[in-house]
Amino acid sequence: MNKKIITVLFIAILSVLFFTGCIEEKISLQGHGSTKGISASNDENAGNRTVTDSLGRQVQVPLKVERVADTWMGHNEVLAMLGADDRLVATMFSPQKRPWMYKVRPTFNDAVTLSPTYDIEDLIATKPDVVFMSKSDKNLEKVSNLGIPVVKVSFTDFDSMKKCISDTANVLGDEEALERAQQYNTYLDSKLESVRNTSSQIPDENRPKVLHVVSLSPLCVDGGGNIISDWIEAAGGVNAAEEVKGGIMQEVSMEQILKWNPDVVILSVNAKSREKEQIMNSDQWKKVKAVQDNRVFLNPEGAFIWSRAGAEEALQIQWAAKTINPDKFQFIDINNETKWFYKTFFEYELTDEEVQKILNAEAPD
Repeated sequence: MNKKIITVLFIAILSVLFFTGCIEEKISLQGHGSTKGISASNDENAGNRTVTDSLGRQVQVPLKVERVADTWMGHNEVLAMLGADDRLVATMFSPQKRPWMYKVRPTFNDAVTLSPTYDIEDLIATKPDVVFMSKSDKNLEKVSNLGIPVVKVSFTDFDSMKKCISDTANVLGDEEALERAQQYNTYLDSKLESVRNTSSQIPDENRPKVLHVVSLSPLCVDGGGNIISDWIEAAGGVNAAEEVKGGIMQEVSMEQILKWNPDVVILSVNAKSREKEQIMNSDQWKKVKAVQDNRVFLNPEGAFIWSRAGAEEALQIQWAAKTINPDKFQFIDINNETKWFYKTFFEYELTDEEVQKILNAEAPD
């Protein structure tokens, strides 16, 4: 009799555990929180999954992410590199600002271009499943409160960049994105290792002082504590403006630049060929060693600006190494590397002429 009671009790306990487990699994599958604003293309019964963003936040996103909005400029290129540009419904890019991207990945034409000071209504109208935002986006909390999954993306150095790319692939959730993220990070690691193996042999006193100029009016440079300093260091140089804290695009005086007296000047973003000519003909700038030695260069600009927070950072470190220390990096063929990169990650075969245009920061024909 006792054996029968024990058997019945054992079966009852197993039944309760099984039933409880099924309920917990169902709750986990369905996820939590409001789904207001989520694209109707998602199966309501499919549930959500939990992902981690660049700031370590746990975010519930649909199991199948089909519609993506991105309000952080450089991250738009990361999505294209991961093969997700055909899912973009809202972008910070435009054909006028980023003509190379629209040439190599025409699917950007299908996305709505948001202005830098975009209205939330314009974003919501695109019905995104997920919105990628920088941590400084003023609309972050407002969009989150509407029930739309917001994934914060950020990176300030190469390690956090690789993590951001992996985290983005996890949000996208498909095999292609995960494989591309791994391939990109492996490529970046290999190029960083190759460049640093050579630059590490350069004594500190022989490292050129490099000034990265963002614009001439106002006169802005990239200070220390960001990925610009990282690629300058990797390439065997020293950021001449390292003492200027606060990150990128810091306004400085010409007197300060004369004090730094950089060996190399690299013009980027809003400083292009016209500004280079202006520098070379300026009585003030002629006092700078970089101008005297004719070592003023335009930073390449392709699908995105190579020197900024985008996927082409992997090309930037190689171009910078060969530009800053040409005698140490003769083995780098930046033309072939650029061709390989675009074919591999953008599925576009550049011509020799197109490569030269990108290296000269010129728009496509």
